Amino acid sequence: MKRVEITDKAAEIVKQLKTKHGDLIFHQSGGCCDGSAPMIFEKGDMYLDESDILLGEVEGVNFYMNQDQFEYWKHTHLTVDVTEGRGASFSLEIPLGLRFLIHSRLLTEEEASFFNPK
Repeated sequence: MKRVEITDKAAEIVKQLKTKHGDLIFHQSGGCCDGSAPMIFEKGDMYLDESDILLGEVEGVNFYMNQDQFEYWKHTHLTVDVTEGRGASFSLEIPLGLRFLIHSRLLTEEEASFFNPK
């Protein structure tokens, strides 16, 4: 069971970025600007600490979310997608004229009991 997945279109962009930049990470904070959008960085370019939670892996890339943001999203399943348009971030897809975004839905009862046991 996965908490976070990725669309085929977004996976293709991640593959391109991995070829160009090597190992990558996704991070979704709760900050300003595009901070609430998923951003992708070269591994090591984003400082992670105990406030970042690993939600899973998409296309071989770890997906982290800040724990404050996670409190709002812990009842949801996330799907990383990509759309045309420039975001206001340092995410690696921006020079391609693209930006990652999240589609979410509530967890099913089975997923909720698996991911958020009481």
